[in-house]
Amino acid sequence: MIDQNLLFLLITAGVVGAAAGYLGSIMVLRRLALAGDVLSHVALPGIGIALVYNLNPFLLAFIFLFTASWLIWVLEKKTQLPTEALIGILFVASLAIGAMIIPDLEKLGEALFGDISQIGIFDATLAILLSAFVFVIGSKIYKGLVLGTISEDLAIANGVKLRKINLLFLILVSAVVALGVKVVGTLLMGALIIVSATAAKNLSHSISRYVSLSTIFGLVTAPSGLLIAKTYELPPGPIIILVGIGIFLLSLFSRR
Repeated sequence: MIDQNLLFLLITAGVVGAAAGYLGSIMVLRRLALAGDVLSHVALPGIGIALVYNLNPFLLAFIFLFTASWLIWVLEKKTQLPTEALIGILFVASLAIGAMIIPDLEKLGEALFGDISQIGIFDATLAILLSAFVFVIGSKIYKGLVLGTISEDLAIANGVKLRKINLLFLILVSAVVALGVKVVGTLLMGALIIVSATAAKNLSHSISRYVSLSTIFGLVTAPSGLLIAKTYELPPGPIIILVGIGIFLLSLFSRR
């Protein structure tokens, strides 16, 4: 029988995994899968400060991620540089600063690979509320994002405000990444976003099916990996990602 604490952690992992899968479907569609992986490292300095001064890692991670998203949005307009190039610059800067801030290897390992056992009531409530926010806002901008991916001119002709939508999208990604750092850490959060969406893409022939499967795979992957890790006393973060990779491999054999 599952104890209440484990059930509490499974629910938290499930909602974060579902939100990651949902946003991952957009990122893979827009060929920004690796950008999600890189952006997750931007949270490292914030997590480092939180660990050193015993503050809430989520809040600091989200502040750094939101600031980075805003900078990307501004610089993209001012310089006309591609989003992935700007994210790459912020990635190396954040990784260097984070490694300098975090003093010992144990805390660095927690930041890189996560420690879901440290999640409390506040973090779990925040995870559920923000995941709901991701789905609500994401559903409103999804069509515009897809149109913008196909053709920016087509999107503008249909009245889509691309710059506003792109900023909202970056904010949603920041929120999900900040939620996931406690589950799988900054090093593996990008994989949690990517693997569910990639597996869903192998099995989908329509956008609606693709989005639904990506969300379901994310919902299943995180709690399953956590349950296996707890059963065999293994680190949760890497096991969650391995479960996701397992689903992806199965999707390769099942694709038509």
